[in-house]
Amino acid sequence: MTSYRIPLSGPLAACRVLGGVVAVCAGLWGASVTPLAQAAGIYSCVDASGKRHTSDRPIPECLDREQRVLNKDGSQRQTLPPRMNAEERAAEEERQRQAAQLAAAHKDAVRRDRNLMLRFPNEAAHNKGREAALDDLRKAIATSEKQVLILQEERKPLLAEAEFYKGKRLPLPLKTRMEANEAQQQAQRDIIDNQKAEMVRINGLYDAELARLRKLWAGAAPGSVPDVPPAGPGGLGGVNPPASSSATR
Repeated sequence: MTSYRIPLSGPLAACRVLGGVVAVCAGLWGASVTPLAQAAGIYSCVDASGKRHTSDRPIPECLDREQRVLNKDGSQRQTLPPRMNAEERAAEEERQRQAAQLAAAHKDAVRRDRNLMLRFPNEAAHNKGREAALDDLRKAIATSEKQVLILQEERKPLLAEAEFYKGKRLPLPLKTRMEANEAQQQAQRDIIDNQKAEMVRINGLYDAELARLRKLWAGAAPGSVPDVPPAGPGGLGGVNPPASSSATR
């Protein structure tokens, strides 16, 4: 059998005909286009001077601006954002940090509102919680008021004894007992004042919580109701609510 050579070019240049049969030795037609080349995009941009650039890789003259990445048929595949400098990167990182904080705060607000509605499904349940929180304070006030009355009774014989020394210097033991009695009474009065102020504060917390719950009960989405601090001293502005308040739950 005779071998024939025929002139070939392109991708079939490495092929030859043996006995009328074509043997492909170096690949089929089109094999010269590699998968990497097929996947590569075409970068296109206009630089700061107005000159248009086209390349098969990111264009250095356009690192400060967007670059279009095109498919081989000319359709746009994506947009390559400008490369950020150190200051821009820091600003972007700060933006992402703040966004993450907001997302976390919103997640916490959603969880808190859901727990709040589970604990207080209606206004009657919330009023019951308020009364429970105030009950301990009322008991503490009553105890202190009772103690004041006891101290006042204890002071009466001291005052009667002091009548014998009217216009004279009181004996030191009597004076000491009278001063101690007055100090104890004042301490109990201070406790009463503090407990009453705490009742005002807790009522303010429950009022703000009730206003929030009413919106949630009406259908507002958990986490969507903004926080409104109670008015007056002892509100939520930087002050932690007491353990008896539902705001701590």
